Amino acid sequence: MHIVEFAGGTLRFLDQVPERAPAEGFIWIYVDREAFRQHLPQIQQAAQQLGGSSLLDLHVQDIENRAHPSHYDYTSIYDLVVFRRLATADEVSQELQADGATLAPLPSALPSFQRIRTRAVVFVAFDRLLISVHPGGCYTARAFLDRYLADAVQTDGSPTPGRSRLPSSPSDLMLRMVNVMVDSYLELRKQLSTEMDGWQHELLGPRSGVANWNALMVARSELHKLEDLCEEQNDAMQEWLDTAREQPPAALAQAERDGLLARARDVVEHIQRVVHHVRRMEQGAESVVQIHFSAQSHRTNEIMRTLTALTAVFLPLNLITGFFGMNFEFLPLLHSAPAMWMVLALMLLIAITVLLVFWRKRYIARTAR
Repeated sequence: MHIVEFAGGTLRFLDQVPERAPAEGFIWIYVDREAFRQHLPQIQQAAQQLGGSSLLDLHVQDIENRAHPSHYDYTSIYDLVVFRRLATADEVSQELQADGATLAPLPSALPSFQRIRTRAVVFVAFDRLLISVHPGGCYTARAFLDRYLADAVQTDGSPTPGRSRLPSSPSDLMLRMVNVMVDSYLELRKQLSTEMDGWQHELLGPRSGVANWNALMVARSELHKLEDLCEEQNDAMQEWLDTAREQPPAALAQAERDGLLARARDVVEHIQRVVHHVRRMEQGAESVVQIHFSAQSHRTNEIMRTLTALTAVFLPLNLITGFFGMNFEFLPLLHSAPAMWMVLALMLLIAITVLLVFWRKRYIARTAR
C-alpha cells in the first residue's frame, strides 16, 4: 500500500495515514487488490478519519470482485467508480498459465482479438481522499507512481517541489488515470483496424474459399464484447459527470471545477470514439461477409454460364452422332465415302455458328477483372 500526499503544489510519500487531510490538497492511497483485504482495517480507518465515512460493505464486495463491470455508484460522502482497463500481454500469459491453458499459436488473422481481456480498477473519491484499488502491478498506477517518485524524496519524507501540473483533487487524479486507460483502447483501434483490413483483403481475394471463418466468428464475438465493455464505461463516466455537474465540489475554485469537467468530458468523448469505431468495424465485417458471398455467387454464375454454353454447343453435335449411331440396317449416307467429311463439316459449321451467336449475345464474353 502506498500513501501519497498532494498539498500546495508539492507531494510527498508517507509511511502511514496522516491524522487529517491537508488544507489545500488531498491524500492518495493506492493498494493492490490482492492486498486489499489485508489492509482493509487501515483503509476503513483512513476513510473514516480523512473522508468522513467508512466504505459500505456492498462497496467493499464490489472492490474485491475481479469480474465487476464498469460501474458508478455514490453515497452522500464519496463516489465509487469501477473502470475496466485492458490487460497487458504479461497479464494474459499469467492468466492462461494459471488456468493451465497452453499458449497455442494465434491464427494468422486477427491476433489482437485474442488479447481483448480486461481488469477492474476501482476508485473511491472523497473530497480530500482518493482510494484506488488496482490489479497487482497495474501499469497505470505504476506509471503515476514512477512519475511522482521523480518529484519526491522518500528518505526523510520531506516535501519536494513537484511538477507544475499536479492533480488538484482526488477526482482530477482519478480522471487522469482513467484517461490513460482509455488511451490504450484508442491505440487498440489502430491494431484492430489494420488486422481487420488484412483479413478483409484475404476474404475478398481470389482464394477466399480458404478464408479462416473461425477467426471471423472470434472477431465478431470479441467486437461485441468490446462494444458492451465500452458502453458500460461510457455509462459509468457519464453518470459521474452528470453527478459532478449537479453537485459541484465546494472545495474547488470555479476554474478548477471547469477544468475537471472538461477533463471528464474529454474522457467520455474518447470512450464514445472507441464505441463508434467498434460499431463501424462490426458493420464493415458484416458488409465484407455479404460482399464475399455475392462474389462467390457471381463466380458460380460465371462457371454455370460457361458450362451452359459448352452444353449448348455440343447438344446438336450429340444429336447428329446419336442419329447416325442408331442400330438400323439402312441409314442415309451410311455407305457413302464422302459422307463422313460432309457430316464433320456440318458439325463444325454448327459449332462455329452457335459460338458466334453466343458471342454476339455476350453469353461467353470475357468479364473484366
